[in-house]
Amino acid sequence: MATVERPLQRPVGIPQASAAPSGWLSWFSTVDHKKIGIMYMLSAFVFFIIGGIEALLMRIQLGTPNNTFLSPDVYNQLMTMHGTTMVFLAVMPLNVGLGNYIVPLMIGARDMAFPRMNALSIWLFILGGLMLYSSFILGGAPNAGWFAYAPLTEKGPTLSATHGMDYWILGLTLTGVASIAGAVNFIVTILNMRAPGMKINRMPLFAWAQLVTQFIVIFAFPSLTVAQVFLLFDRNFGTRFFLANEGGDPMLWLHLFWFFGHPEVYILILPVFGIVSEVLPVFSRKPIFGYAFIAYSTVAIGFLGFLVWAHHMFGTGLGPMVDAFFSGASMLIAIPTGVKIFNWIATIYRGSIQMKAAMYYALGFIAMFVIGGISGITLASPPVDLQQTDSYYVVAHFHYVLFGGAIFGIFAGTFYWFPKFTGRYLNETLGKVQFWILLIGFNLTFGPMHELGTQGMPRRIYTYEAGMGWDFWNMVQTVASFGIAIAVALFMWNMIVSLRSGQRATNDPWDGATLEWATASPPPAYNFASTPTVHSRRPLWDSKYPDLDVAHSPTTKPVKRRELAPLDLEELNRPVEPGSIHLPSPTFAPLYVAIALCVVFYGILYLSTAAIPSVIAIVVGLGFFAFGVTVWLRAADRDNASAH
Repeated sequence: MATVERPLQRPVGIPQASAAPSGWLSWFSTVDHKKIGIMYMLSAFVFFIIGGIEALLMRIQLGTPNNTFLSPDVYNQLMTMHGTTMVFLAVMPLNVGLGNYIVPLMIGARDMAFPRMNALSIWLFILGGLMLYSSFILGGAPNAGWFAYAPLTEKGPTLSATHGMDYWILGLTLTGVASIAGAVNFIVTILNMRAPGMKINRMPLFAWAQLVTQFIVIFAFPSLTVAQVFLLFDRNFGTRFFLANEGGDPMLWLHLFWFFGHPEVYILILPVFGIVSEVLPVFSRKPIFGYAFIAYSTVAIGFLGFLVWAHHMFGTGLGPMVDAFFSGASMLIAIPTGVKIFNWIATIYRGSIQMKAAMYYALGFIAMFVIGGISGITLASPPVDLQQTDSYYVVAHFHYVLFGGAIFGIFAGTFYWFPKFTGRYLNETLGKVQFWILLIGFNLTFGPMHELGTQGMPRRIYTYEAGMGWDFWNMVQTVASFGIAIAVALFMWNMIVSLRSGQRATNDPWDGATLEWATASPPPAYNFASTPTVHSRRPLWDSKYPDLDVAHSPTTKPVKRRELAPLDLEELNRPVEPGSIHLPSPTFAPLYVAIALCVVFYGILYLSTAAIPSVIAIVVGLGFFAFGVTVWLRAADRDNASAH
């Protein structure tokens, strides 16, 4: 696909710079992709800590048999919120935050395609998460699991009697709107705002991974939204979509949820594949092996991810033909995943490896993800799945994929790009100590779950009887889970110390290859003083080492880097007057719109039990929404009038 060449924006002489909010208030009005990326990462990390505390409380409860540390209902609330938090409020937005910060820099763009919509996404995400957690103080949190199986989630005296599941529905709907808006933004940005010469087959693999991930978001999230709307109406307005004894079908929930739920796994893990594909070649001092195979296998995973949802339903009696199809498709997806792993190993092979902390985490990711992938293959077999699907074996599997995979990979990306974010290194020694504590703690926490699952320990139980053979390993897991907590606390200490007094980093501290390392650390608001022109897959590397041969694949004729036009690094980093490059002006409009939608959602939530206050809230929310949109349009008009 051809890239769009854009002329350098010229000075515009508009006064908004002096009138723009400053200090901490600027974070509420920012439309800068870098600030929004940091807001995503920090807020998601806070939710990650909260989800981790919930996990520790559950592990204390399960540490000994017949424990009464938690009541069954509180345990169910913590279990539901832990899963919901880690999937929707932690791992996914951590990836979005990294993408928000890095992708525009990687492709040589000044910002995301729709900066205000980008700001709306972060505020909807934060407010949706806060709405979910407000359920703890407003009557009770959701308690039916992050999968919210109907009809367990129907309102009734013995089921979900509180508004907890309504908070789950509407809070996640807000974050879902944020995700879809963000996905559109990423897709348009990557497809239309790449630097001149950056053809799609020259894009960094992290950008490839983000592009495919956002297409998955676009196609997967509507299924969850439809299911949530049906459930909201079932619970509050008398419909019966999921009640079998009243003409509904609970299987409909399973199909709608898992059509979203399984692609969600790839929404969580594909960006991490991209991170690792950037980290390994830099610290192996080699080009990535099999660039095209990695890129196209990402597309294949994105496609196949939509053909495997029913393997979560083998136990429901779909029939042998359906089971056979989804079993085959589930095993098939191991092929493109295996392709990536072999290419990563080939990248390391005979490389001049630098064992920095980022490399530790990238290698740890490969090892943990392979273990999770192998157990996933076993679960793709219906006979095995029927034995294990409701046991701790499955809990072990998805934690190896989503913690051992995603979190280790995100730590790799954080150690790798922290100098770009802040201009300082994270402490390497602390990072490596944290890695070993995390690796040991993680494996002792989740590894024994394989054994407990095969011994028959069911998932989702809040206690168990003594003498079943589960006591020892549950105690080991509980003790080890505090090792994970220590590792995360060490990371937080590392961030604080490094931000205050960490070693200062150069613009290109790792001798990188991609465009984000060609600008200052941290980058200026406009990213690059001029738009870079790209002639290869590793534009910065080729500019720094013009006398080395380069071949992007075994079938490509090697050329000298000096035959490629280098980047003009001095031009990219020349001093620029802040007002001489037009950027969208800061505005509070996205925050206003997000708050208004949140008020409307609170009104809908209590519509069936407190009609008059709810209607007032909805009317007030819609009025504030109209005000926010008006402010938004005026800000857009000012920018359009001043841009030229």
